[in-house]
Amino acid sequence: MIALIGATAPAVAQQAPASQPMQRVEITGSSIKRLATEGALPVQTISVEQLDKQGITNAEQMMRLISANGTGADNMTSGNNVFGADADRVSGGGSFASLRGLGPSGTLVLINGRRIAGYGLSGKAVDLNTIPLAAVARVEVLKDGASAIYGTDAVGGVINFILKTDFEGLQANASGNFTEHGGGATRRLQLVAGKGNLDTDRFNVMAALGYDNNSQLNSNQRDFANGYQPLRGLAPDTTGTPVANQLTGAGSALGTGFKRPGDNNTYLQAGLLSLQGKCDSVAGMQQYATSLWKNVTSPLRSTYSCSYDYGGDYVMQLPTERTNFVARGTFQIDPQNRLYAETVGAHTSSLAILTPAQISTTLAAGNAYPVGGAYYQNLSAYIPTFDATKPILYKWRAWPLGDRTQKYSTDTARLLLGGEGTIAGKWDYRLDLSHSFSRTTTDLLDGYAYTKPLYAVLGSGIVNPFAAPADGQTQAAMNALESTKFYGRLQHGKTTLTQLNGSVSGEIWQLPAGAVSGAIGTDLRRESYQFRQDVDATQILLAPGNANQERVSRNVKAVYAELAVPVVKDLELQLAIRRDDYSLIGATTNPKVAFSYRPTSWLMLRGSANKGFLAPSFGQLYAGRLNQELPNGVSDPIGCAAHPGDARYCAIERLDYFSGGNPNLRPETSKQGTLGFIIEPSANFSASVDYWAINVKDRILNRTPQVVLANAAALPEYIHRDAAGVIEYIDAGWINAAGLKTRGADVGLRGRGSLPGGYRWNATLDGTWTQSYQFAEFEGQPYVEYVGNFYTRDIYLRWKHNATVSVSKGPWSILLSNLYRDGYKDQLPDAGKSTPPAGFNPHVASYTTFGLSTTYAGFKGTTITVGIQNLFDRDPPFTAHNVDEVVGAGWDPRVADPRGRALSFDVKYKFF
Repeated sequence: MIALIGATAPAVAQQAPASQPMQRVEITGSSIKRLATEGALPVQTISVEQLDKQGITNAEQMMRLISANGTGADNMTSGNNVFGADADRVSGGGSFASLRGLGPSGTLVLINGRRIAGYGLSGKAVDLNTIPLAAVARVEVLKDGASAIYGTDAVGGVINFILKTDFEGLQANASGNFTEHGGGATRRLQLVAGKGNLDTDRFNVMAALGYDNNSQLNSNQRDFANGYQPLRGLAPDTTGTPVANQLTGAGSALGTGFKRPGDNNTYLQAGLLSLQGKCDSVAGMQQYATSLWKNVTSPLRSTYSCSYDYGGDYVMQLPTERTNFVARGTFQIDPQNRLYAETVGAHTSSLAILTPAQISTTLAAGNAYPVGGAYYQNLSAYIPTFDATKPILYKWRAWPLGDRTQKYSTDTARLLLGGEGTIAGKWDYRLDLSHSFSRTTTDLLDGYAYTKPLYAVLGSGIVNPFAAPADGQTQAAMNALESTKFYGRLQHGKTTLTQLNGSVSGEIWQLPAGAVSGAIGTDLRRESYQFRQDVDATQILLAPGNANQERVSRNVKAVYAELAVPVVKDLELQLAIRRDDYSLIGATTNPKVAFSYRPTSWLMLRGSANKGFLAPSFGQLYAGRLNQELPNGVSDPIGCAAHPGDARYCAIERLDYFSGGNPNLRPETSKQGTLGFIIEPSANFSASVDYWAINVKDRILNRTPQVVLANAAALPEYIHRDAAGVIEYIDAGWINAAGLKTRGADVGLRGRGSLPGGYRWNATLDGTWTQSYQFAEFEGQPYVEYVGNFYTRDIYLRWKHNATVSVSKGPWSILLSNLYRDGYKDQLPDAGKSTPPAGFNPHVASYTTFGLSTTYAGFKGTTITVGIQNLFDRDPPFTAHNVDEVVGAGWDPRVADPRGRALSFDVKYKFF
């Protein structure tokens, strides 16, 4: 029998005394209770001890220990963004899992094997901030599709947080993690209390309370966060600066363009500091790097402009507070049956802090700087055609308004009542009813103003847009700006989930090779979602806004069955099938077959093949549809080719399009499988390799009308035409795009043994090698390989691993940990339109860090751990990428931790 040393089984089961029979347990990925050492599926188990020794204080940090998790923008740092590809992300203010890089909605997150409500603002995935680590006993990560067992969301895999269930005593825990270079500290307090022994007292009650606090970390606290390194191919492409640059435009002081003496080129922007060669006299500003932006307009637009390193003025770790609570009561009716009640609650508050609003003024908006204003900036000395009798148009980073600060508050709770046990000594059952909700609010704390009143104040000339922040504004100007600002509740959303789940499992009949075990169960759910704007966000400059979503609900009815069949000696099949019927999107049936084969005592072969599906979320289906127009002059690529010169096709006016939800979305579907082996040549060593492959069709992505129109041949169902083929309107927003194909292998190594002097050693490695990740934006387009290449969603690295080596003797133990992330091809400056500078390195270096911790448990009831994370103070590798589409100026938070070297401590004390 292969012990697997933690590769597939929960640690608690492995450590059962030899005198006791191995307890049958339900392992993630199966509904059949069995010995923990059995199983055909790749399950990684993470203990609380591992988290404490590596300075992990929350579930988001824990995801770094899972090499199968995507290297994506699903953390709070990357989610603090307003650009580009975040249309495909879940929402700001949360942290999410993304196994295999399939996105948060493709990973199922469970607590004690049961679902909880998704994030309140989007109704999609579970926010990891709400997971109560104070009461977690272990975490099981299933690295295989599991729709045949759990239904939707389990395409990439399952993360199951298993709570303590029978704790006795009172234990307090204090943790801290403090960086050497300042900022980004984390703190945690926990209290767990329990009373009653199920065997002797027939009851147990337990409660756990946890509090976490993460301090803010700013880009200006780390030298590597620098978006202006032009010799290496990195410089910001923005002229929205704290000291305004002037713009050209009809009726403005610069007219429609200007020339410099002795220069025949016509330029479109000008800044006094740039003309004087003094851009860098203001913190965060530099001369615009025209050498890096050689497309058609940038040099002529910005040669005489300053730029602003907004990426170097970013918040790299959001200030966050979390409070989690768990209470559980268990009553043992008799030795075979028990009842239990469980409540889980969490409150999370975080601040998303963005740079001040960027404003481009126009005559039509009435916000141009007026002639005769006290701060009118006359550039006649530098530009002979400057017309001081006309107002000034300008682009400005409106620093007097303050940083745009959004507060996300999430309240989550789940109440569960259930019973489990054994009937007639052979049938295991479990039945429970639960209700959970997640409510998230967004409040604007600073940096936002009502657009029209703000523009009126700017147009009055009382505000000086040409003043540096160090020079300040007059009190009258600040009072005028303050009168335009908005403070308060912007939006809120709520999801609810009511679930009745029941299953029965046990041995059905005997075959020559052993007993056939089976399980049958049902899963009945009612899900709902609502989203409301508390104010009209369109009236507030740059405020995030979505159309209201009235409360919508859907019912899900599912039945599932599973068999564990011993075909011949040492060969077992796991067969599973599940049918889900959604009241709004229809029914789907998903099977799974898996096997485990032990030809010898030291070798096990295993594999699986299954189908999966991902149901569209409420937001994707029913988010308010907005009717909008594209600018005049849009061309229909199909119609214009057939009718050249016809304005109805080649220069369309008033082309309508819809964005938002799409009630006609189909579920994403997948076909996937694994094939691997585990070897254990001795009781002290095991190695596992599991090859996996996933194909996904009908991926649900958010697309603009321009993208849909540009791919008209591939997306005809989203372009609505009249009888003559003239486009009437376009469906944009959420659509079913083509698909993806990904392959790779997970590697696990476990070793342990003895050293001279009574020492014990233990070593682990969990790694993921991604052979291929190919993605096609739309049906009919070729699949493009993304492994090892920069991408605005996930970065698909060739190799990732987490490894540990520990040595222990008596009450002492020492742990050395290592995290490694492979390098990749960098993003090309200017999207490859210009020749990169000589100092540009097209390859981003690998990232590796080490941690060292010492634990002492020699005092009665006390365990003390002191550690250093990022032992050698490794900076994130340089990348020639700024914050557009993905946060990070000169570094990438999807790959690296910006905190640097940090000292951590963890103290546990058990009073009794």
